[in-house]
Amino acid sequence: MRLIVYIAGVIFSTPRMTKTLRTQLGELAELRDALGNQVGTPARWMGSLRREVRAASIGSSTSIEGFSVSPEEALALTGEHGAADHDDENRMAVSCYARAMDHVGTMAIDPIFEWSDRVILDLHFDACSFQRDQDPGLWRTGPIGVTGSDGSLEYVGPDADAVVGLMAEVVASLVDGETDDRVDVVVKAAMAHLNVISVHPFRDGNGRVSRIVQSLVLAREGQSAPEFFSIEEYLGSHTQAYYAALRETQGGNYQPERNASGWVAFCVDAHIAQARARLAQIEEAATRWGHLEGLVAERGWPERLVIALEQSLAGRTDRSTYAEGADVSPATASADFRRLADAGLVVQRGRGRNVGYVAADLLRATATTAIRAGKAQRG
Repeated sequence: MRLIVYIAGVIFSTPRMTKTLRTQLGELAELRDALGNQVGTPARWMGSLRREVRAASIGSSTSIEGFSVSPEEALALTGEHGAADHDDENRMAVSCYARAMDHVGTMAIDPIFEWSDRVILDLHFDACSFQRDQDPGLWRTGPIGVTGSDGSLEYVGPDADAVVGLMAEVVASLVDGETDDRVDVVVKAAMAHLNVISVHPFRDGNGRVSRIVQSLVLAREGQSAPEFFSIEEYLGSHTQAYYAALRETQGGNYQPERNASGWVAFCVDAHIAQARARLAQIEEAATRWGHLEGLVAERGWPERLVIALEQSLAGRTDRSTYAEGADVSPATASADFRRLADAGLVVQRGRGRNVGYVAADLLRATATTAIRAGKAQRG
């Protein structure tokens, strides 16, 4: 009978549009259009930037829940050839999150996709499959609470016997949102995030799956490069503000009748800040690529070496990644990296199958100088 208590409030409702929110969304729409135009422009350096952005987003999202890896490791783990040690929980968290985001990419373009409870359960399994003791892919069957850094109880989720019904309501709202053009997709995604994390339907990984669902809602809108439009990296670098926005909206326990305006405003602000940062990254990447082209041309090297240098600056790269990007054989890739290492531009890391390459300090310094000069020129 306790389920009836929650049916009264059901789930959080999308707040009414205010003048301030309308202004924020207008600004964001302009930024999203500019970002979409930039991302859609063919550029040889965009592949490396996509890898960098994807790794940063995934690494940031997992870091919110205490799983920490270096940027280099995140890049390696989220790449096509990435693999994690099964005895390293931090690396497994990143690798599994990457698998979930691959699943998001597939569902985003699936012409017969339909929201269901199984979609959310499967995304949870993807992200948390390394935590076998936490029942990945299954709703929780017991009480749940969130404790703060000082050990105090900050949030209490609804009773376990209400989870199935509440998540059915969440799924229904996602289904309705697919055809509702009256609400901006950023608001829909923010509400999906809030409702999933407020029901807290899993024993662990609720934050991760809430952010993944948010990304899926955004990706379903048809963005050509969803990794550039998510806000995981912003949330990872503003974790305290993220938690504060949730606490203020939730009020300490499951109260879906509360106003979600503050939460939506926080998410829209995050999108604005993230979009600006992405546009700046794209400008820097273009400047960096031009600098590398000049560096390679000065030495009379094959143009393909620009790809190797760009990948090394974006983070750790390896023979397979470079060979695929430059369309060369593994033997040629090895020879190219030897040439760059002999010139003091890249540094080898690891041995055997784990060999990778990162930019040397000399290359980083010259690239930074070029980027600063480009910024000064643009004013």
